[in-house]
Amino acid sequence: MSAKKKSKVAARRVARKVAVGVCGAGGRMGRRIVACALNDNGANLVSAFGDARAHIGADAAELAGEKKCGVLLQAQTIDGYARADAVIDFSSPSGCVKSATLCAQTGAALVVGVTGLDSKQQAALKKAAKKVPVVFSPNMSVGVNALFELCARAAAMLGDFDMEVLEAHHRRKKDAPSGTALKLGEILAASRGEKLSRRAVFARRGKNAKRKDGDIGFAVVRGGDIIGEHRIIFAGAGEQIELTHRSINRDTYAIGALRAAKWAAKAKPGFYDMSPVLSIK
Repeated sequence: MSAKKKSKVAARRVARKVAVGVCGAGGRMGRRIVACALNDNGANLVSAFGDARAHIGADAAELAGEKKCGVLLQAQTIDGYARADAVIDFSSPSGCVKSATLCAQTGAALVVGVTGLDSKQQAALKKAAKKVPVVFSPNMSVGVNALFELCARAAAMLGDFDMEVLEAHHRRKKDAPSGTALKLGEILAASRGEKLSRRAVFARRGKNAKRKDGDIGFAVVRGGDIIGEHRIIFAGAGEQIELTHRSINRDTYAIGALRAAKWAAKAKPGFYDMSPVLSIK
C-alpha cells in the first residue's frame, strides 16, 4: 500500500463516520447489514461485494429493501476494499479468506461472522491480523456475547452439574452444531480445564447411551425459518439452571457486526473476538 493511500485511510479513521464495506451483501444476512449500515449514524456504506454469478451490478440498498444509495454490488477487488475503513464479511469460508488477503493489502479492518471455517481458513485470518485488526466471532449478536460471559461464570460455579447445549436454526443452515453452540461447548469444557473434543457428545442412540461424567451433550434442531436459539442446561441433583438466547430477527447480528466494525476501524492490528468490542474483561 502506498504512503498516499495509507494517509487517506488514516484521515478517514478520524472522521465521524466509519467507511464500511459488506462482503456477501446479496445474501440474507448481508442485506440486513447493508440496511442497518444505511441507518447507522456512525457508519457510511462505501462498498458491497457479492457472488459474481448473482446480483453483481445491483444497488445494494435496493436489494436490502431500502432506497437506492448508489453503492453497487461488485466482485471482491482491491479497489473496493481500499475504499473501506472496515469490511464486514458474512459470505462464505472461501470468501472471507479472500477478504482477509485484500484487507491485509489495503489496510482495512476485517469483521468476520462466517462459521464453518477449517484450520487453514482460520490461519489465513490470523495471518491477516498481523497487519490489520481482525474481529472473528461465530456470533456477532451483543446478547449472545453476553451469553458467552454468563455461561463462563455459571460453569465456574456449577462445575459438577451436567451440562447440555441445545440449538435451533432455519432449515437451510448448512453446518451443525452451529458455531455458536460449539463456542458455548468450548466455554463449558474450559471451565473444567478440558478441551471440547474430549468431552463433546453429538449423538445419543440405542441401549448404551447413558451419560458419562463430564460429557457435554449437543442437540440440534433444523426447521422452518427459525433465526437462532441457543440454550445451555446445567442439571444438578434436584435443581436445574437454564440460560437461553433467542434471536427474533437478523438485525441483532447486523447491529453487533457494525459495532465491531466501528471499533476495529480504530484498533491496532490483532486477532480479536467480541470481548474488547463490548468491553468485556
